[in-house]
Amino acid sequence: MGSKMSRGVTVWFTGLPCSGKTTVADRVAEILKKRGLKVERLDGDTVRKGLTSDLGFSKKDRDENIKRVTFVAKLLTRNDVIVLATFVSPYRERRRLTREEIGSFIEVYTRCSLEECMKRDVKGMYRKAMAGEIKDFTGVNDPYEEPENPELILDTDKETVEESASKVLDKMKSLGYL
Repeated sequence: MGSKMSRGVTVWFTGLPCSGKTTVADRVAEILKKRGLKVERLDGDTVRKGLTSDLGFSKKDRDENIKRVTFVAKLLTRNDVIVLATFVSPYRERRRLTREEIGSFIEVYTRCSLEECMKRDVKGMYRKAMAGEIKDFTGVNDPYEEPENPELILDTDKETVEESASKVLDKMKSLGYL
């Protein structure tokens, strides 16, 4: 069975740690793969184990992390792959550069209250950050700059994963990528 053609696009999920980026993107990936489309997932945790294992979490290192991921996403997008990228990517300016570089780009903001993110945090990262054990932790002792004009906002503390995934697919369709 040949895979269906789609236009390449990078769907960039940004938001606080534990805001639902990975969960929603994984669900969207599952649905798109069932439709026979070429999908690639780029996730913060996975990428940092390989491509950017040399980087820490200072602003400079975070920007470099996203810069490298942008390069990979751009290559895939250019080859008609749907890239679902999930990165805290806390800085507006770096996200703007990523958008410019990739071109076919949909910014999805997984908006979620800090309280809810902390509740979902199975690894206890927020707790450690608040205790001063982790420095440069987004949302605690490092800023998160909310997107000003994202293509889509998902209120992940108010909607189900299915509802969020549907909104992403609808947006991709309305923008001509599906």
